[in-house]
Amino acid sequence: MPLYESQTLRIYNSLSGEKEAFMPINEGYVGMYVCGPTVYSNVHLGNVRTFMSFDMIYRYLLHLGYKVRYVRNITDAGHLENDADEGEDKISKKARLEQIEPMEVVQRYTVDFHNVLNTLNFLPPNIEPTATGHLIEQIEIIKMIIDNGFAYTVNGSVYFDVHKYNEAHDYGVLSKRKLEDLINNTRELQGQGDKKNPQDFALWKKADAKHIMKWPSPWGDGFPGWHIECTAMSTKYLGENFDIHGGGIDLKFPHHESEIAQNVAARGIAPVNYWIHTNMLHLNGQRMAKSTGNTVNPHELLSGNNKFFSKAYSPSVIRFFNAQSSYRSILDLTNDGLLASEKGFNRLMEAINTLDELPAGNTSTFNVPEWRQKCYNAMNDDFNSPILIAHLFEASKLVNQIKNNKASLTLEDLELLKKTMSDFTFDVLGLVNVAKEDSSADKLSAAVEILINLRNEARQNKDFTLSDKIRDELAEVGIQLKDSREGTTFTTN
Repeated sequence: MPLYESQTLRIYNSLSGEKEAFMPINEGYVGMYVCGPTVYSNVHLGNVRTFMSFDMIYRYLLHLGYKVRYVRNITDAGHLENDADEGEDKISKKARLEQIEPMEVVQRYTVDFHNVLNTLNFLPPNIEPTATGHLIEQIEIIKMIIDNGFAYTVNGSVYFDVHKYNEAHDYGVLSKRKLEDLINNTRELQGQGDKKNPQDFALWKKADAKHIMKWPSPWGDGFPGWHIECTAMSTKYLGENFDIHGGGIDLKFPHHESEIAQNVAARGIAPVNYWIHTNMLHLNGQRMAKSTGNTVNPHELLSGNNKFFSKAYSPSVIRFFNAQSSYRSILDLTNDGLLASEKGFNRLMEAINTLDELPAGNTSTFNVPEWRQKCYNAMNDDFNSPILIAHLFEASKLVNQIKNNKASLTLEDLELLKKTMSDFTFDVLGLVNVAKEDSSADKLSAAVEILINLRNEARQNKDFTLSDKIRDELAEVGIQLKDSREGTTFTTN
């Protein structure tokens, strides 16, 4: 019997604003679509946090026994700067600045995206469609929307008529925004141009002579609007109505709101039953922003080569840090928080690695089946990973008590404890027991710390020749020393 038959999963649905019992459209099967990256630059940590949360959700659905079709797209065309309907395509701009082909930009940053996610132990989606690979599907949906009277063509462009749609439906059903408020808050902009109303959005844009990425359509050469891409790709692989659609909270409006409107306008049916949105990632109490320099990318966090953190952190520590906060909460990335997560992760791994050494007793002084259900209750409560981790630490404490002869478990309960800790730690949270697989990293750290201490002694004795020699020779083999007021740390290339 699959686990989902005995567990009741509740999901916070952004559409209703409440936690709802999860009832898939087809029993035993789940269709899930997550908005993927726009591949014009290296993936940033805010994106990684979103995808990591959905990796955990995907893992838990698989653990419960569902057959999941997980679709995560690659946006490789049509996403304009500032998420607007006017301006330059982000990928085209990058190609122009670097004087390379747009698809070179796409390939470079798609590879980077996959490398980062592989390093962080993500499960790949079942299907990863690209916007440029589904232009025919997008054009066909646009035709349907026009035929149903909810879009209009002007000078080779096609726009969604938000006001006409709102007469029969609710443009704001997801974001809870009212069209009247949007109208009142909209400034009259120069170059509003072909739109009937400022709230209308592009389904297809006419390309001018300078635009690099363009394709033929019934309305002339152009490129798709951002929102229509996800409508086309999600429904092609998951059907006109599917179970779960996810993404960052910044996509709720206008992107996801417009996806709903497009599907209703084209087919007369809302596309998604459960909308899941992850919250923002901050850095040292402030929102990450390239303009202020308050940003760090995954490579810099993993290598330690940045100005914010005192050392490098392993992929599993980063995953553990992310799981210690609800996906719906703002997560503040700080050095102290990562150091605490590293200690917690190591403590959990130590307990798991001790499990095989524990002797079985004649009686159990701890109710393992009850504890196991608490772990499921946590994840069933809208994927509450912080509470799950608290229960795993409770088991870690039990391991130490058994080790010190202060508690005991029967062989049956001991085996159940091992399986449950392994299931939730590795299969659901996606952590990797590096300490058990290979201790060479620890040995390297210990050796470098000895050299750092020798260098510090040399500096105290004003033997700068020796201290520089240690630093320079370590650098030659790819080990960079980093001096700060807190002491000396190192990173490896």
